[in-house]
Amino acid sequence: MATKKSDCEALFPEKIAMVQQGMPVIEDIQKVVTFYKVLSDETRLKILYALKEQELCAGDIAVLLDMTKSAVSHQLAVMRKMHQIKSRREGKNVFYSLDDEHIVDILEEAMVHMVHTGEEMSED
Repeated sequence: MATKKSDCEALFPEKIAMVQQGMPVIEDIQKVVTFYKVLSDETRLKILYALKEQELCAGDIAVLLDMTKSAVSHQLAVMRKMHQIKSRREGKNVFYSLDDEHIVDILEEAMVHMVHTGEEMSED
C-alpha cells in the first residue's frame, strides 16, 4: 500500500481525476527532465546555437568556442545520446548538425520568452 505524502484533502477530486488522465507517465517526464538538463549547460547551448546556423565539425566548434576538441567531443556525445544533434561522416571528418527542426523551435521559443521576460523585468 502506498503511503500518502500529501497533507491535504482534495477539494475537487473530479478535477484531480481529470488532470491525472492527461498527465504523462513518469518515464516520459524523466526523459523531458533529462532533455532540459542537457540544454541547461551553457557550453551545450552555445553548441546548439552554432549548429542552428551551420553544420560544423568538432574542431571548428572548439575554435569557435575557444575550447579543446576533447571537451567539445564530450559535449557532442552527450547531445547525440539525447537526440539533440546528429552526425555524418565525410572522409576523415565528422560533421554535426541539429537532429531536427524541433530543436530550433525550442531554442527560438526560449530566446523569445527570455528576451520578452527581460523587457518586462526592466520596466519595473
